[in-house]
Amino acid sequence: MTTRDIVFVVVGVITALSGLLAVSTRHVVHAALWLLVCLGSLAGCYIVLGQELVGIVQLLVYVGAIVVLVLFALMLTRAPIGPQPDIDAPVWQRVVAALLGAATTALVAAATLPVIGQQSVDLDTPVVTTQQIASAIFGTWVWPFELLSVLLLVALVGAFAVSRVVLARRSRS
Repeated sequence: MTTRDIVFVVVGVITALSGLLAVSTRHVVHAALWLLVCLGSLAGCYIVLGQELVGIVQLLVYVGAIVVLVLFALMLTRAPIGPQPDIDAPVWQRVVAALLGAATTALVAAATLPVIGQQSVDLDTPVVTTQQIASAIFGTWVWPFELLSVLLLVALVGAFAVSRVVLARRSRS
């Protein structure tokens, strides 16, 4: 194993563990922070694999925008921070969710591992250049990219509107 392989495995384990903690914690803010760690370490995986542009876009779009949007929406709606026993999922639902997640992981691994085999990839010579990615994003995929930004803006305005309605109802009672 090379140093690159070891770094990739370490960063991959951090990504998987923080993703697991993001979906299993009972605190909403902790889940958002674990999501931040997960998405940041995923960007590290991209950088280790030699795709610096994708790693930087991952940091800017997902870590810089999505997680901040989630935390901002939590603050605007004044969502409960701690665990809420009245809306907590029962143990049997968590067990079923864990079993379904493990089954999905096993299915994906069974489908992809035989395909990968013992093939090696030369990470020093990229197959796709940054110019090709840029022309695809700003040529072919410019409209879906812009629609995604509009969707995020609508989600932010929606969170603000919901928080205003909730504050108005609280002030009446």
